[in-house]
Amino acid sequence: MAETAVNQNVVITCALTGAGDTVRKSPHVPVTPEQIAASAVEAAEAGAAVVHIHVRDPETGDPSRDPRLYREVVERIKETGTDVVINLTAGMGGDLVVDPDQPLKGFPLPGTDLVGGLDRLPHVEDLLPDICTLDCGSLNFGDNLYVSTPDMLRAGARRIQELGVRPELEIFDTGQLWFAKQLRAEGLLDDPTVFQLCMGIPWGAPADPGVLQSMVNLLPDGAQFASFALGRMQMPWVAQSILLGGHVRVGLEDNLYLGKGDKATNARLVERAVTITESLGSRVATADEARTVLGLKPRA
Repeated sequence: MAETAVNQNVVITCALTGAGDTVRKSPHVPVTPEQIAASAVEAAEAGAAVVHIHVRDPETGDPSRDPRLYREVVERIKETGTDVVINLTAGMGGDLVVDPDQPLKGFPLPGTDLVGGLDRLPHVEDLLPDICTLDCGSLNFGDNLYVSTPDMLRAGARRIQELGVRPELEIFDTGQLWFAKQLRAEGLLDDPTVFQLCMGIPWGAPADPGVLQSMVNLLPDGAQFASFALGRMQMPWVAQSILLGGHVRVGLEDNLYLGKGDKATNARLVERAVTITESLGSRVATADEARTVLGLKPRA
């Protein structure tokens, strides 16, 4: 069981843009590589030690897996000299859309983007970020399916391990946590294991403090974890996670508002997370401190 004492040295991750249909809901959601990189720098200056990066088609705003877009974002961030830990998603390529009445009719339906575990990693192989995500199971994700089978996950975890990149284990429900621990038992994950407990995503683990406590209780010894919840629960979850000994994630991927009608930027969301962290008597970790805590390589 992981310790549940209040975390005194909190790593803040900012999830900059995500893959959801949020571009048309807020003018602050970054779309182009230039916008995503600029938002990353602003988030880092506001106190984020880690930036979690998706990319989008610059013309349409739709989610993308194009390695060239990832390269441009990362290069633009590095060109500024900003000291921030780079966390690239490797979760794209798991979307499966089927007809609910005739699942095999026209299979798969438009909107499907389903590839194997290794085919989700070319940008990770190219850029060797500090961290990449590993979504640890399949899920009824809203009205569609996210598919990540045990064999896909084993293949992905093995390749990430070979690359020397730290996987952030995305956990959307308790069974996924169980399987992540199995990956560790099979030697496919190196310590310290780093977990992201993702709460409130329909239809995974609900944003319930008792559920979060139960998941924390199931973490392996020595694990580091962060947690987040969607929408209006984002900021309360900053406190929930810290109080249970964890780190935090905020950002426009998960929430567009600071208050009713007040559309946020990534930097403003990080600033609010800093305020909450310090109000609890904890301090905000620097990027270098985050590298130590998460078992990452020193800054190149």
